[in-house]
Amino acid sequence: MATAKEILSVLKKPNQALIAAIIIIVSLLLAGVFFVLKPKPEQVTISPPTITVDVAIAEKQTLSIAVHSQGTVRPRTETTLMSEVSGKVIAVAEQFESGGIVTKDALLLAIDQRNYEVEVKRAEAAVAGAKSNLLQAKGLAAVAEDDLKKYPRKHATPEALSLAKREPQLEEAKARLQSALADLNHARNNLSRTEIRSPYHGIIKARSASLGQFVSTGSQVGQIFSVDRAEIRLPIPMDRLAYLDLSTISASGPGAKVRIENEQGQLWLGRLVRTERVLDERSRVLFAIAEVEDPYQLNSGGEPLRIGSFVKAEISGKMIENLVAIPRHILRTGSKIWVLDDKQRLTNREVKTLRTEGKWVYVYEGLEDGDRICLTSIPNAIAGTEVTVNHQTKTSTLLSPGPRETLATLGMGAGKL
Repeated sequence: MATAKEILSVLKKPNQALIAAIIIIVSLLLAGVFFVLKPKPEQVTISPPTITVDVAIAEKQTLSIAVHSQGTVRPRTETTLMSEVSGKVIAVAEQFESGGIVTKDALLLAIDQRNYEVEVKRAEAAVAGAKSNLLQAKGLAAVAEDDLKKYPRKHATPEALSLAKREPQLEEAKARLQSALADLNHARNNLSRTEIRSPYHGIIKARSASLGQFVSTGSQVGQIFSVDRAEIRLPIPMDRLAYLDLSTISASGPGAKVRIENEQGQLWLGRLVRTERVLDERSRVLFAIAEVEDPYQLNSGGEPLRIGSFVKAEISGKMIENLVAIPRHILRTGSKIWVLDDKQRLTNREVKTLRTEGKWVYVYEGLEDGDRICLTSIPNAIAGTEVTVNHQTKTSTLLSPGPRETLATLGMGAGKL
């Protein structure tokens, strides 16, 4: 027989299943009610963002493509001052110091003159004696000439007649006078050489003689360089020579203009005066010489272009027709740029470039007058994207007032010309 506990356990099992089923049904009903009663989501229309760009209208120009180089400023003329006589230094000019500015023929250094003054006196005395001997020889020759007229010697040889007229003695007296005059000039030259003067308007580079020092003939006493002109030796690679008109380069001609910039951003104007005409065997470049007048600005009061400065140079090139200059940053891989069509949509345009220089690209094919070039960088842009034009200008004004403005756009700060 079953016990009471077993009967109760059998009776509880159906009740638990019923409760679980009721809970599930109620939950499903509540979920359905909530789903039916939930508010509908608000619909928002998202419009694509508007891309605003700057545009340049292509305009073909005749442009001069600059050639850039660099070099060191050096003096056009530099001289080592040497003593032509020996003696003790008795005077040194105050400006005869390193960095001193001296004018032409300015006295720099004086050597003791006393020995050379004595030599001049001796030479003058020798000249006086030679003149006296010449006068005596002329007088004796005149007397001899009169004697021959009174007592002619018809059968004498020409040599005997010459001796009778005292012609050899007269020629010897003349030669001695010429020799004495030459000695006098030499003595006077040595006396003048005791004063060492500046050969031109320049700056003292170094001084190697001091007051009281004995200098011998050929001793170096200093170095000086001129300040009328400075030169810069500029290497020009082979692939850049085609952009320069080398036929106009000459010392007397106009030459190509050169703008010089030092490390502080100061600017000077110069010109090419010559080339070395021979390619460097190692670097395969042609060296051109640029000249800057009055580099220390002694006549104008501007900023000096100091000798020894390392400078950058921009050389104006020859004029080339039908070029469009565009900013370098808009040129994409494959020499492509964005151009706007009539419906303000971006289109890919492949161009051919003549040269890239600094921040500029010079296009010779692929653009026509009136094409609208996108100047704004648009990441991940695709062809056909519609844009809005913010600002519009001509490519010719990008280089305004001319191709030389590339100096400013290259970050070459404003200096003095």
